Amino acid sequence: MRQRIVAAVLVATLSGCAAPPVAVSSGSLTGLGRDVIRVGVAYDTAGRGDKSFNDSAGAGLDRAREELLIETTEVTAKQESDAGRAESLRELARGGSNPVIAVGFLYATAIGVVAKEFPDTLFAIIDDASVTADNVVSLLFAEEQGSFLVGAAAAMASRNGRIGFIGGVDVPLIRKFEAGYTAGARSVDDTVRVDVRYLSKPPDFSGFGAPDKGRSVAARLLADGADVVYAAAGGSGSGAFEAVAAVPGAWAIGVDSDQYLSASAAVQPRVLTSMLKRVDNGVFQEIQAFVKGDREGGVKRYDLTVDGVGYATSNAALKKYQPRLEKTRYRILSGAVRVPTG
Repeated sequence: MRQRIVAAVLVATLSGCAAPPVAVSSGSLTGLGRDVIRVGVAYDTAGRGDKSFNDSAGAGLDRAREELLIETTEVTAKQESDAGRAESLRELARGGSNPVIAVGFLYATAIGVVAKEFPDTLFAIIDDASVTADNVVSLLFAEEQGSFLVGAAAAMASRNGRIGFIGGVDVPLIRKFEAGYTAGARSVDDTVRVDVRYLSKPPDFSGFGAPDKGRSVAARLLADGADVVYAAAGGSGSGAFEAVAAVPGAWAIGVDSDQYLSASAAVQPRVLTSMLKRVDNGVFQEIQAFVKGDREGGVKRYDLTVDGVGYATSNAALKKYQPRLEKTRYRILSGAVRVPTG
């Protein structure tokens, strides 16, 4: 299986707002001279509505349904287990979905099993490259690069020289966020202190969907002196944002989508920026490639060179930091700065 690099230029506009769940939607292809393409997407237990990772994937599916005239089926894993995730994938494949897209690395074991059962179905998985099969494609992102940029923003905005990082679950993927964030902050101030907390550890993956944990951990970081908190914790981030909003002068940094746009009125002014992980474009482009006839497995990578990651600029408070952030972005693009992944 060969490794492939995404060459297409990604769209810069982010749709980070939550969309209502859609069980099945159709786009008529009557008269267009080709069979209907049915795309299945399997979310993990958090499902759509997390205003983060799953919603970004859903936005890409929504765009594909509108622009590519496909039919779609969406399911959410009924159990937090490999068996439950495998059954969700089987449900889609049996129903005629091809391709089937699994949202998140927790589907890796299930994909490895179900892809063998349905060799004529193309499976795509986000954030995992452990399954090597002719009918499995991995969609990977350079989270460390986007995190480096928001880490730099955090150090610039901090008055205390002390910032916080909250990871949802202590796994290598989230360690990439932490590594980039810490390196970015220290590129601005090599004395900055980065306080790191994780909400859970495997086999407990509840840290991605526990707003109460996010709120209490963020409150402790703030009480200890951090004045900027970056939450790479999926749905738990909403709780962290609430804790930040309760502390005058503190800043929150979002993840995956532009969470300034989806935050409540009370929280929104305190969301300085977000690390953009363009899962929406990854999903859309994989579907688009399938429509055009690309049915090959392999690896596709989304980094700064294709706008696969970045940072949000919706909050006007970020404007004074943007010139320096843009210089940092170009230094990463040029290779002058190599961002660590761990």
